[in-house]
This record gives sequence, C-alpha cells and structure tokens, in this order.
Amino acid sequence: MFGMLQLEEACDVSDFNWDDYLEETGALSVPHHAFKHVDQGLQTGLSPGMKLEVCVRSEAGSPYWVANIITTCGQLLLLRYEGYQDDRRADFWCDIMTADLHPLGWSRQHGKTMRAPEGVREKHQDWEALLEKALAEECSAPANLLELRGRDPVELLCAGCYVELQDNNDPGLAWAAEVEENVGGRLKLRLVGTEGLPDTPTILWLFYLHPRLHPPGWAKEHGCTLRPPSDLLALRTEEEWEEVRQRISDLPQDEALTAEFSKDQPAIAAHCFKEGMKLEAVDPAAPISIRPATVTKVFSEQYFLVTMDNLIEESEGAGRSFLCHRDSPGIFPTQWSLKNGLALSPPPGYQGPDFDWADYLKQCEAEAAPQHSFPTEQSDHSFKEAMKLEAVNPLSPENIHVATVTRVKGQYVWLSLEGLKQPMPELIVHVDSLDIFPVSWCETNGYPLVYPIKPSGMSMSHHSRLSSGNGKYCCPKIYFNHRCFSGPYLNKGRIAELPQFIGPGNCVLVLKEVLSLLINSAYKPSRVLRELQLDQESRWQGHGETLKAKYKGKSYRATVEIVRTADRVADFCRKTCIKLECCPNLFGPRMVLDHCTENCSVLTKTKYTYYYGKKKSKRVGRPPGGHTNLEGGVKRRGRRRKRRKQLFVHKKRRSSASVDNTPAGSPQGSGEEEDLDEDDSLSEDSGSELQDDLQDDSEQSFGKSQPTTPSPSPPATPRPTRRRRKPRSPSFSDDENRPPSPKVIKTEPPQKLCLDTSPLEWSVTDVVRFIRTTDCAPLARIFLDQEIDGQALLLLNLPTVQECMDLKLGPAIKLCHHIERVKLAFYQQFAT
Repeated sequence: MFGMLQLEEACDVSDFNWDDYLEETGALSVPHHAFKHVDQGLQTGLSPGMKLEVCVRSEAGSPYWVANIITTCGQLLLLRYEGYQDDRRADFWCDIMTADLHPLGWSRQHGKTMRAPEGVREKHQDWEALLEKALAEECSAPANLLELRGRDPVELLCAGCYVELQDNNDPGLAWAAEVEENVGGRLKLRLVGTEGLPDTPTILWLFYLHPRLHPPGWAKEHGCTLRPPSDLLALRTEEEWEEVRQRISDLPQDEALTAEFSKDQPAIAAHCFKEGMKLEAVDPAAPISIRPATVTKVFSEQYFLVTMDNLIEESEGAGRSFLCHRDSPGIFPTQWSLKNGLALSPPPGYQGPDFDWADYLKQCEAEAAPQHSFPTEQSDHSFKEAMKLEAVNPLSPENIHVATVTRVKGQYVWLSLEGLKQPMPELIVHVDSLDIFPVSWCETNGYPLVYPIKPSGMSMSHHSRLSSGNGKYCCPKIYFNHRCFSGPYLNKGRIAELPQFIGPGNCVLVLKEVLSLLINSAYKPSRVLRELQLDQESRWQGHGETLKAKYKGKSYRATVEIVRTADRVADFCRKTCIKLECCPNLFGPRMVLDHCTENCSVLTKTKYTYYYGKKKSKRVGRPPGGHTNLEGGVKRRGRRRKRRKQLFVHKKRRSSASVDNTPAGSPQGSGEEEDLDEDDSLSEDSGSELQDDLQDDSEQSFGKSQPTTPSPSPPATPRPTRRRRKPRSPSFSDDENRPPSPKVIKTEPPQKLCLDTSPLEWSVTDVVRFIRTTDCAPLARIFLDQEIDGQALLLLNLPTVQECMDLKLGPAIKLCHHIERVKLAFYQQFAT
C-alpha cells in the first residue's frame, strides 16, 4: 500500500507564496540556520582571519602587500592591510571575482614586488620585518579557494562532471555516476554505463555532502573495488562492464573537487557492534516506522551492516539492509521507543498481540546492542511542532513537498507531507537530514514544489470549510464590484485584482475572508484594520474574529465584529462600506453590472465628503468612537527577532505575487506584531493618499487610467530645525524630493543623480546618509550594521544584496535601482 501511493505533480513555485501560506495557517517556519548543510553548501571557504596578498594599485608600480580578511559577504571581502592592527579607517572591499588576490608567498615565487602602502609605512618604519613576520604565519587563504574565484562548493559539481558512489551495502565497493543536474547542491545522478537502461535503479538524487559521494579516483586511493550495484550486473555482460570500468579509471581528477570533498570530513569513530546484535532502526527506504533490526555483518572497525527484521522470508522488503557506522542516524538501542513514548512496529510475521523485547530476544536467541554502542543523545536544535519546511519524498525523490513538523523526540522529527492525493504515513527524519530544506529553498533554486492546492482567491486555511455553512448561517456569494467608488483607503487597482466573488459558505468564514482581502487591498492596511475593529459602544450581536494587517514591516491585529446569520449579511456589508468611505455597493451580496444605484462614478476621493456628507475629523490619532479593544488599548511591544544573513544565494529566483502590501524597500518580516493603537495615524500616510487622489481625478476625467507625469507632492509639515555642523559628507539632489506613486514608477525613466563627491571617498556614514534620502530609507540601518562604505556600495549587485541583506526580490530591485543611479553618476562625473 505504501509503495502504491499516488502523488500530486510538482507545481510551479511561482504559484505558491510561503509568506501568505504561513500567515494564513498561523504557522512558523523552521529557522534557516537549522539547515546546516544548506549553509555549508554556500560557503566559499574564505573566512575572517585568513591572510592573502593583494595588489596595491594606488602605489607606484602596483606592488603587492599582505591583507587580512575581516568580513565575507558572498563574493565580497572586507580587507585590512597588514600593519593597521585594530585601525579600520583604511578597510576596503574587493570583489573576489575581479580582484588580484593570491596566497601568501605568491609574489616572491613569481618575482613580484612587495611594498607596504603609504599608511603602513607611516605606522611602521621597519615594515620589511612586519612583512617577514606575516609571511611566516600559517594562516594563508588556501590557493585552491582563491583560484576558484569565490565559487562555492555547489558550483563545482556542474552537469557533466563525475563522482564516485560508495555502495550502500558494502563499503569496499564503489561505482561512478555522472551529474545530470545540480539543484542547489542536490545532485541528480546517473550511474555510468546505464545509458539506455531503465531509470528506476539508475537515477539517484543525493545532496552533495552525502557520505557516500566521493571525487573521481577515490576508490583506487582507498583500495575499493569498482563494481556496479548488484541489481545492475545482470543487465550487461562482464565484458561490457569491464569496458565501462576502464572508462571510469581514465576519468580526469579535479583537484579542486577533491579538496572540497575531503575538507571538513568528520572522522568515523570506531564502533563496538557485533554480528547478531539487535537494535531498533528506521528503514531509510521507507522511513515511516521504527522496527526491530539486526547487525548482520561487520566490515571493519568503522562500518557494519544493519538488516530490518522480517519473519516472512519472501515478503516485500525482506532482508532490506543498509550500511551504518557508529554515528549513523536512524539506529537506536532496544527499548528506545518505549522510553520515548513511541510505538514500535513489530517485524512482519511476528506472532502475538503486543511486541516485547525480552520475549523477542529470547525467541531469537540474540543479545541487544549495549547502550554505550550508541552516541550520547542530544536535543539542542530549532525544530518545534507545527513548524513548516520543505522535504524530499523518499518514495519519489524528485518531488519536494511543503511539510509540517508533527512531533519532536530528541534529534528526530516526524513530518507530514502536503500535496498528496492520498494520505501518507508521517516520515521520521533526523534534524541533520540532507533531505530537508528551509522554506523558499525550491523557489530560490527554481525547482518545482509540491504544495496544497487552494481555489483561486481563497485562503488556504478556509477554503475547505467555506462550504460548511447551511440554512440560517449560510452566507450568499459576496461580490466585489470593482467599478464602484473605492474611497480614500482602498486601492482601486488592487480591488480590481480580487476574485469576482467569495462564497457561498459559513457566514463568519466568508466575511472574514472578504475583510482580509479588503485589508490587503488598502493603501495602508493597518489604517483599514483600525477602521474595522470592534466598536465597544455600538457592538452588534455577532462574532468576534481577530484579523491581521502588515504595513512597513510590522504586523497589526485587532478584533473585528462579524455577523453570524445570513439575514444580517447585506446590512453588515453596507455598514462596512460606509466605515471605509467607499460606495455602499463596493462589496456585498448584489452584483453591480453596468450602473451603480448610488451613482458613485461621479465621485473622487477629494470630493467624497461633499457628496456623502461624512466629515472626517482632522484630529490625528484614534478615530471617533474610541476604537480599541485589545488589552485595554495598551500597545504590546513585539519581540524583535535578530535579522540573520540569508543562508543561501537567490539563484534563478522567481517572484510571486504577494498581498503583503508592505512598501518596497521596507524591511520584511521584522518579527514585530502590535495591537492597533493611536500611534497608527493618518498623517503618516497622507502623502500617498493625496497623490492617489490626483491620479483618480485624472482617471475619472479621461474614463480610464493613463500614464501621467507625477505631480509635485504637497508640502510636508515643517519640522523644527536643528543646528547642524557642516557635514563632510556629499550632498545628493534628485529631480523630486519624494518618490512618485507605484503606478508612476513603472513609466518614469530613472532620475538623474548629481554627486558633490566621488562615491569612492564615501565613508559608511556617507552611504547611510545617501540611503536615507531615497525611498529605501528603512534599509539604512543594514548599511550601517554591515559597514558598507562607498567602495563596497559600487560593488553591490542584485544577488549580493539579496544574500547579504535578507531582502525579498521587490525591495532588492528597488534598492539596486538607487545603487545603479550612484554608479551611473560616478561614471559620468568622476570616472575620467
């Protein structure tokens, strides 16, 4: 039954958005740092503390000098010349791909001049002695890493290269495989000599750090025999296999690949297992249960073979074996399941109602492997129940699924895979498994992800339950009439992108879905949420639901009253529209075809008060009615999570539509969540809304939206002036003081930037000051924290920005737009 399960086809990752899914399910993702193999796969090997030789182009004759690696950021290195000690004023960034970098001793070997830069000569009269001392130290950056020019280990294993694969049942056997595809370090391998043979036994998917993978020539060096897996031997004659074996022996060896495979390989500890010992184990081929198993062969002090117990000789999976060493995951001492409150599956053919180890050992005349044979148990990791991640399906390794942690015991987690046509038992996986990945790993690497499908325009957490409503509590279809007047809070364009209707279904669920879509369609979602939140003075006898909104990197929540019965739906929709100052027919149980009964087509945002007579208070702060219903109106400070450097480079990244509405350039996912309070004021958003008023007026006049030149923004409220010292920093002048609306950004050419000083001379403070003059001002803190000066700024590109600043694609592109403006101005004004 387990082997016959049918799977959903993997779906394009562009159709799935992890942020939306996590928000709708209320779940957290497993932290990126929990996946050590992903992090390791992106390390170039160059690390702080290493020394290298770099060309000093500012000195006459371009001599070489020793520099220390201070920080690494992808392919960028922050270097400090030897002799500056703790003085970081002369630190500089360089790009590994283009800089003239070499290991210690290279200059003398090639007859190059070595001379200290002027700053070092001023600090050290005897700089030659300083040089000799530095060259004598054993902390040089490895030559092979510098020759790789910053390529990470994953990039070495490109399609067409070869590896050797250690046999899964005998450590003394190996065979070669060709890399057909490399997906972020996960290799699709075809065994050499199996061209034209069936795919099933000849195609494997393994992460490049798998202990069975080795570079070409490994078998010969370690005295292993080259022999194809036993299930392939009968498919060719011995003479044909000998020809293939000779071809493998002639494969060229890649020194860089060999060095990478041998780097940081953990030593395999000696074991004390003996043949015949019993233990508990998870079958790697079907990791769905823990069963009794036996040590059936001891190969050496390091390796032994474990076979799953099966008392039915000719049953499926009888005698299934796998190679182990002392620290192999998935093997446990007897009674481990009992001590951890887990069910132990008896071996097939076992007679008796309940499995008992004492009786079983007596029946088999065997002894249990002693406790000290196994490594000490640890439980220090970041996995928790209900967290989300991406996981490989062991039955079809080409498929990677959305997965949920359902149970945690020690170093093991139980995973439920999503997107299956039929239910599948939970997988038992070690936290260091090479077959689990952080959320968005598939999107990052352009690989399809199997995920739960939902109907268009409906939340994943609700779509399966919306049809449960009936009779008195069944809500009719709620239509979004996007041609109606959208009011000052809602974005007309986003309203037009909503589904035609939601429902029918349970009133509470349908209306909650409608309100969530409206909040996400607002210019300022937090303001709309505040308008909708429960009014204690005039509450309906409805149902309180907590809704959320995101704005400028923060999450807000408030309780909203929702009616429970169908007879109140029409009135609820109309009153909600009035709250949002839009046409009463914008959404509701009636579809507006050509003409709205409210004649709302004559309205614009600036004319709304005149036609509808609702005078808005100019008072900044809490709106009339004292809207606050959470924790007595006291603002709850969210715990700010420390922003981490993203653990993998965004290659082949595909953007997905998001309803987050967080302005591009704002920090994403700050980890803060606040209850709505009076600090969320209209004044913060007045500029953007007034600018949309101008555009809406234009749309109403011409009958449709047309590209327009941005109008000057209204003057900002003057702020108290502060006396400042004249800064050393450059000044920046744009054609506009503030950015145009998002609609105009797409049609306007890049604004020309005029610089007073060369970016090459900018300090970190200068860069931060420049960023604060752009619409990416919230990102200025990142530049300050990462000490990015002018030289480093000119080296930044989209992949580096995404990797080092942990930005989504939209904000990263917007930031790179401003960086390109600086580069262009630099080339036009200073690169002579």
